[in-house]
Amino acid sequence: MKTVSAKAEEIQRKWYLIDAKDRVLGDVAVEAANILRGKNKVTYTPHIDNGDHVVIINADKVVLTGKKELNKVYHRFSGYVGGHHVDSPRSLRARRPEQIVLLAVRGMIPHNRLGRRIYTKLRVYRGEKHNHEAQQPIVHQF
Repeated sequence: MKTVSAKAEEIQRKWYLIDAKDRVLGDVAVEAANILRGKNKVTYTPHIDNGDHVVIINADKVVLTGKKELNKVYHRFSGYVGGHHVDSPRSLRARRPEQIVLLAVRGMIPHNRLGRRIYTKLRVYRGEKHNHEAQQPIVHQF
């Protein structure tokens, strides 16, 4: 038996739809990261981007467990003097609810060139509507 290494030109990409309504943020992020990375495929190769596209809907209805809604802190820095900003999930959810899911998934994929390519296949929407019906996404069951 031989080890099969996937080649970039042989990869068939699918589209998956994940509904985050009343789901724990970490569970949604793990499933999305595994699909984006291609770990759900038999031909998984660590150094090749052989993952699929992921569409996450209802990002505004994702659930944080425990006291994370109040105690968790998101940091960002503009690059200017005094440009450090701190957000809680509650304030971030009011302004940009899809950003919470994007940050969770971003932390679960590699932080290198490959990870940046993988991250471009993720789409997150705050409500039920998304504009990827033409791709006929497969509803991902947990």
